[in-house]
Amino acid sequence: MIQGTASSVGKSLIATVLCRLFYEEGFRVAPFKAQNVTHHFYINTNGEKIAKSQAIQARAANTEPSVLMNPTSLAFGSCQSEVNVFGKPDGAFSRNSKSVYEGWITAIQSSLHQLEKQYDLLVLEGAGSPVELNLKERDVSNMKTAELADVPVLLVADIQKGGVFASIAGTLALLEPEEMERVKGIIINKFHGDKAQFQDGISLIEQISQLPVLGVLPHTVHCMKEEDDAVLLADNSQANTSNLPTDEEIDHLTQKMKRHLNWDRILEIAEQWDKQ
Repeated sequence: MIQGTASSVGKSLIATVLCRLFYEEGFRVAPFKAQNVTHHFYINTNGEKIAKSQAIQARAANTEPSVLMNPTSLAFGSCQSEVNVFGKPDGAFSRNSKSVYEGWITAIQSSLHQLEKQYDLLVLEGAGSPVELNLKERDVSNMKTAELADVPVLLVADIQKGGVFASIAGTLALLEPEEMERVKGIIINKFHGDKAQFQDGISLIEQISQLPVLGVLPHTVHCMKEEDDAVLLADNSQANTSNLPTDEEIDHLTQKMKRHLNWDRILEIAEQWDKQ
């Protein structure tokens, strides 16, 4: 599972790359995001919608997009927020509704169960940060999903914004001990310049976190749109297979990023966890 220190750190991009890399290793692989906050939807032939990012990830995994890959989503509006469950509208969002939360958990559990029967491996993506403490009780997208799926976690941090050391240390410090046990590595994203000049930084991050840095990814122009940024809430865009990125675009992105990942170690983490 890919989780992040914040929104917009590059979780969707990295999950897309991992879907393609695991597929190239011979796995039957599928993406999964328990809940998305987005207005960028993929609409299938039945009129059901999932987040466009999961449709792109499904293409990267060479499999058909399914509502099981994004069982719940929220589309925030100026007056009310629409809840979607299994690709269909399911009423307006109410933060204080216990039944809504319980319904999400049921949908997530059902989706994971069905996908695990169909695929060898799932690449899960979190949402925002796993340590938004005021929201954590109802956060179904991060450590709750990691627990339900029983998966290891890689934590992604955006170095472009500054404060990368604090964002990593702060996130890890706020995790519960059992959550921290799932985190197996750090990925630094949106790096500008010569990675060789950041070796001291890598050493410091590994020292602070007691975790390996599994990649320092360069800032790159890519096909993944921001999803949960407030400035996009007026953009209620929809998609179908004809305007998803091509295989060639996904291949180009994957090969570019693979050069900056410790892919062998990531593969080893997945294989070792599966044997526990």
